[in-house]
Amino acid sequence: MTRPNSTQIALMLGLVSLVLILGALGFQYIGGYPPCEMCMWQRYPHFGAIVVGLGGGLLLQAGVLPRSLARPVAFLTALLVAITGAIGIYHAGVEWQMWAGPSACTGSAFAVTGKLDLNAHVVSCDHAAWRLFGVSMAGYNALISLGFAIAGFALLARTGKTA
Repeated sequence: MTRPNSTQIALMLGLVSLVLILGALGFQYIGGYPPCEMCMWQRYPHFGAIVVGLGGGLLLQAGVLPRSLARPVAFLTALLVAITGAIGIYHAGVEWQMWAGPSACTGSAFAVTGKLDLNAHVVSCDHAAWRLFGVSMAGYNALISLGFAIAGFALLARTGKTA
C-alpha cells in the first residue's frame, strides 16, 4: 500500500470535517438537538477545514494551485481539525463540570440584561443533550477530530518535504 500524498491527506481531513458537520446538522435538524454556543465554536474550525482541505485539495488536484502548497494546505487542514478537537475537549470538560464554561451558556438560564424574552430558548453548554456510552457529541467530536488530526500530522511527517 502506498502512502498518501499531502493533497490526499488534506482531502481526507476535509472530508472528515464535512462528515462531522453533516452529523451535527443531522442531530440539529433531524434529531431536534439545537446547538449551544460551544457547539457552534466547534463547527467554525470544521468549516475552515472543509474549505481548506476539500477546496484546496481539489484545486491542487486540478493544477490551479502549485504543488508547493500541498503540504501547507494539508498542515493547515490538520491544524483546524485539531483545534476543533481541542474545543471539543474543553466543551466535554464543561459538561462533566471539570471546569467552568462561558457564562453566556452555563449556570442560570436567565440573565436580566434589558429586554426580557421569556420565550427565548437557552441551550445550556454544561449539560450534554445526548450521550452514547457516556460520551457526548462534544466528546465524540474531540475523539474523532483529534484522532484524525494526529493521523494527518503523522502521515505528513512520513511523506517528507517533497510530497
